[in-house]
Amino acid sequence: MAEAKFRPGQIVEFTSRSHTRSAGRFEVLRQVPSETGEIRYRVRSLQEPHERVASEHELQDCRIE
Repeated sequence: MAEAKFRPGQIVEFTSRSHTRSAGRFEVLRQVPSETGEIRYRVRSLQEPHERVASEHELQDCRIE
C-alpha cells in the first residue's frame, strides 16, 4: 500500500479539470477508504462551506505564506 502524500490539516490546491468540481484551496480533513487502491481524502473548501472527496492525483501541496 502506498504512503499518503497529505496529512490532516494540510492546505492543498484542488486541481480537477472536471466542470462539476470547483478548483481552489482546501483543507485535508482525513484519508478515506478506497475500493480501487488509489489514495483519497475528505477535503473542505476554504472559500465555501462544502466538503468533498478527492483523489490524491487531483491535489497538490499549497504553501500559504
